[in-house]
Amino acid sequence: MANDIRSLCVYCGSSDGYVASHITAAQDLGIYLANNHINLVYGGTAIGLMGAIANAVLTNGGTVTGVTTEHFHAAGITHDGVTQSVITPDMHSRKAEMMRHSDAFVALPGGIGTLEEVAEALTWAHIGHHGKPVGFLNVNGFYNPLIQMLDQMVASGFYRREQRDALVVAATPEELIEKLRVAAWPDVAKWVR
Repeated sequence: MANDIRSLCVYCGSSDGYVASHITAAQDLGIYLANNHINLVYGGTAIGLMGAIANAVLTNGGTVTGVTTEHFHAAGITHDGVTQSVITPDMHSRKAEMMRHSDAFVALPGGIGTLEEVAEALTWAHIGHHGKPVGFLNVNGFYNPLIQMLDQMVASGFYRREQRDALVVAATPEELIEKLRVAAWPDVAKWVR
């Protein structure tokens, strides 16, 4: 059964980073989302990869839901041009709102915040809190070390092979969305007691 992805949550860096292809990948994904009528849900700021993907979606006629905190809004980094803006009191409620508005979750390159957000989406899927697909746009192998760590967790008995296999890893926006549409989490009821 295919996943109906009408709204994609993208976790990514709030800085540009040092590699130009990371910005390009954010823009390419944004263009793809706009051209395929998939709403972008993201962290709501106008800076870094976050701003790049939002601007690419908007410039190409797509829709964007920006979810940010009162703290970031007060700092003046909220994107004023998004289709829908949601301002939450704190990071915990921000992540919950992003999950509520999304049909799938993807990480672009980013820092510790990006890693924490996608790890929570994975964790919630693994315990059966949601059954939405989760993936990585693995730009120039950015996530290879993390993928190797996940494989080490499987080899060490801390991560189930079925769960690791459900995680989507792709190098292009087209491949990413195609894989997310057919990805399925295993039934966790047999593991959660």
